[in-house]
Amino acid sequence: MSQPPSQTYSQTAANAGASAPRAVPDETRLIWVDMEMTGLNPAVDRIIEIAIVVTDNALQVVAQSEAIAIAQPDSVLDAMDQWNKSTHGRSGLIDRVKASRSSEADAEQAMLAFLAPLVPTGKSPMCGNSVCQDRRFMARYMPQLEAWFHYRNLDVSTLKELCKRWRPDLAKGFTKRGAHTALADIVESIDELRYYRERFLVLSIETAAPAAADALPPPV
Repeated sequence: MSQPPSQTYSQTAANAGASAPRAVPDETRLIWVDMEMTGLNPAVDRIIEIAIVVTDNALQVVAQSEAIAIAQPDSVLDAMDQWNKSTHGRSGLIDRVKASRSSEADAEQAMLAFLAPLVPTGKSPMCGNSVCQDRRFMARYMPQLEAWFHYRNLDVSTLKELCKRWRPDLAKGFTKRGAHTALADIVESIDELRYYRERFLVLSIETAAPAAADALPPPV
């Protein structure tokens, strides 16, 4: 899947303090995040990659961060199950993690520096797919970044589950590539929400309105 054209504000742990293109923070913008982890349990597993994309409220990309691979010791990588070893090995992420010098704290500060000129703190929900899982890891390992978000989540998987039940014909129309790299997964989540907005949400409103009216009791 090709990535949409965008203004890229790349920030790494090494250049987090470098000047970025001037931007005006906008509280209507949406912050999309994806993290790759060594497993599903934040008590024992760790973050190995993070990326962020900011869109406007029409889902047009405003800026995207660099995807930062996060250094982890061999003991953490060796403890991954076979699915994670295979998936992250095939994508090249394990090699990037081994070559990285960025800690979770470094990546957190880089993302905070990236967001500061774009979206005010506490305004955007955390946007993505099954984003509650990202939030659990972020709260444990990147608490300052987690606090930048509003407490609400905008989870595309909610629409996915509703579409599967209410309009299964439409649910089959969007196929995910499943790259399992942070930036590619964010772009795919945005594309998926656009798909539901243009097809499922519009149709749901049109078909639900008469049904809702029929369900009302007769006027007294």
